Order: sequence, then C-alpha cells, then structure tokens
Amino acid sequence: MQTKLEGIAAKARKETNLQFTSLLHHITTELIEESLRHIPKDSAAGVDGISVEEAKQDFKKWSEKMLTEIHRQSYRPPEVLRVWIPKPGKTEKRPIGIPCIADRALQRSVSTVLSAIYEQDFLNCSFGGRPKRGQHNALATFDAIVMGKKVSWVLEADLKNFFGSLDHGWLLKFVEHRVGDPRILTLIRRWLKAGVMENGKIEVSESGTPQGGSISVLLSNLYLHYVLDLWFEKAIKPKLRGECYLIRYIDDFIVCFQYHSDAVQFHKELSIRLEKFSLKLEPNKTNLIEFGRFAKEDAKKDGRKPETINFLGFTHYCTTSLEGKFKVGRKTEKSRLKRSISKLQVKIGLNRHLPIKEQVDAINQTLRGHYNYYGMGGNHYSLQKVYIFVKKCWRKMLSSRSRKGKVTWEKFDRLIELFPLLRPKLSIPFNSMTKYVML
Repeated sequence: MQTKLEGIAAKARKETNLQFTSLLHHITTELIEESLRHIPKDSAAGVDGISVEEAKQDFKKWSEKMLTEIHRQSYRPPEVLRVWIPKPGKTEKRPIGIPCIADRALQRSVSTVLSAIYEQDFLNCSFGGRPKRGQHNALATFDAIVMGKKVSWVLEADLKNFFGSLDHGWLLKFVEHRVGDPRILTLIRRWLKAGVMENGKIEVSESGTPQGGSISVLLSNLYLHYVLDLWFEKAIKPKLRGECYLIRYIDDFIVCFQYHSDAVQFHKELSIRLEKFSLKLEPNKTNLIEFGRFAKEDAKKDGRKPETINFLGFTHYCTTSLEGKFKVGRKTEKSRLKRSISKLQVKIGLNRHLPIKEQVDAINQTLRGHYNYYGMGGNHYSLQKVYIFVKKCWRKMLSSRSRKGKVTWEKFDRLIELFPLLRPKLSIPFNSMTKYVML
C-alpha cells in the first residue's frame, strides 16, 4: 500500500494540475483494517453504539458490505453523534462530532489516500493534521521567524465557528481541483450531508464539517489552503512593502509583518476574503500586536508593558538571552495551566484510595503528557508550578484518607523517594529547537 501511495504522491508532485479520476481501488479491506487498528481502544462509540473491540471482531462482515456499497455509490454514512465538551478555562462548551467506528476507519482510509495528493500541494506555512508537522513545529517556526526575520508586528487571528461554517459548495470545488473520481466525490458529499444526532434528534448539515473524523481535518486544511494560504502567497505577499510570514495550525493562525501599514492593509483585506467563503474573524480574539526585537524598547519609551501573544497554548513575550540578545520567551497560557492543574486535581482525588503504586503511575502518566507538550525551551518555570501543585495536592489527598492519617512533609518526602513523581523535563530544549523549524 505504501508503494502505491508513493506512486500517487510522485504523480501529484510531477503534474501539479492533474485531476485523479480513479482512486477508489486504493481503498481496500487491508487499508480499512489498518486504519481501524489506529483508532484508540477507548474511543467513544457513535450512534450505532458499536465499540472499537466489537468493530474489530465483526470486521470482515461489515467491511466487505461497506466496500460493495461504496463502489455502487449506495453507501450512506451514519449520522455523527454530537457531544458538548467544556472550552479550556471557560464555562461555555463546544460541540464535538463522534462518527461510528466503522465510518471513522473508512474516513481515515480515504484521508490517507487523498493526503498523498494534497501533501504535494499544501504550502510550508500550514501545520496540523499533516505528517511530521505538529504544534511544536509551528511554535519553533514562529520563534525562528520573529528572532531571525524582520518582524515588528504580529496579527493573531481566530476564526468564528470555523468547523461549522465551511461552505459545502466551495469545499467540493476545491476537492475537484485534484479529485475526479465520482465515487470518492459522492462519498465526501455524503459525509458533509450526513447530519448530526443530538438527544435522539437528527439535524441535517447544510454547512460545516463535524469535528472528530479524520476526513474533517483534511477537508479543513484543504479549505484554508485555497482560501488563505495560496491567497496570502500569491496575491498578498507580492504587493506588500516589507517581509511577511503566515503560520497556520489548522484553523488557528498568526501573521508576522515588518511594517505596521502592511499589517493594517492585510487585516482589512482578510475580512473581505473570508466573507466571500462564509468565514468570519472573531473580533475579541483577533488582535494586531507590536511584537519583535524593537517592541520591548518601544513599550518602555511609551511607559507601557510590552504586549504578549497567545498561540497554541503558550503565551509568547519579548525578552533577552543571558548574552543580552533578543529572544522570544514563552510560558504556559493561564487558561491551559489552570485546566491542567484542575485535571490533575480530579485524577488525584478519584484515585486516592488506590494502592500508592497505582496512584503514582496514574499521576505520572498525566504529568508525562503535560511535560511532553509544554516542555519547550523557556517554559521550565510553568512546568515547575504544576509539579509543586501535584506534590501539595497528593499529600493533601493522602492525608484525607482517614482521620488519623495525616501525612507530614517528612513522611511524604520518604514516600516519594520510594514512589517518585515525574520531575519537570524539557522535551524540546532551546538547543534542539532548530530541528523543529519548517521554513
């Protein structure tokens, strides 16, 4: 299968305007089975209530039927189950779509084949939902641009209800630039129109793509590839006076500028461009900020604090290195830090009656995930905050297990010598940051 995908990629790379009219034969039972193996065992079931384990047991039965229906263009994707989860640091919630396990495996398979084509088209400025182009790559690239290029202004932008606003007509037109197989197009069209089930009621989808499926990430990247990335590269860059750089992580993006006038001009044109494709900026979360090597000095002259930028869970600020050179500093965003601490507090409370070894294993599992993401150079202090909180919280929970069971700090220190908590560690120190830069 990998050889076939490499062949598709090579063809797409060589013939940039080629439309692929025969792709469905690459969607095989082997590929669907492989996609199914990648779905975590504890993934929530969709509207049919079938778990990952059950889907694996009955794989042959439903996969053959599914492929036959797809070839006949009679396959109807089940509705997507909608659930609401809290937004980080807020009381309001956001919707998440949960496709059925079998349909999720099919989405991943189709996404794998289409990605072989679109990875040749996507620009270097886009991250997220792409191989080896994650959040750390986007963050390291932002650092490299601000510290190494002529940047004095940054526009941080937020799209309002992006996943719920995608125009189906435009999206299908974008897909058809490269895909001409009617069976694949029918499949994508039906995924978009599958509808959403909430509280037993079905809501027909007229726009947007539900979050939760692999195909949604690919289609979202494709939509903004045409609406934003290509437009910025081909239409905006050539007419601006100074340097400018776009960094996009799926629907979250920032744009760096050399001149304030360029930034203002782009901001105006961006709103018009997005409106054409049924998208809008969130006014309260879209800001033009003076940021870069001269921002700190300018703020000091004006008697104000230098501004900061929130991007991908970090707050970025202007600072200097030990050698006195300008650099981008970072710390965990307040809302994310609060969310991580709250998550750990709940876990410690729920597990407090388990054996000590099981408790510390569960705590360390969460700490490891936190350190892996937030452990970027310059953020050790924020990691230390989490570690100190965990120590205090765990001791308090152990003390509450019985009236006479108060754990003194002396006793607790002996305990963590036997069952050590994972200490803060930078997963990406400053000296290895350059390996993650994509310029």
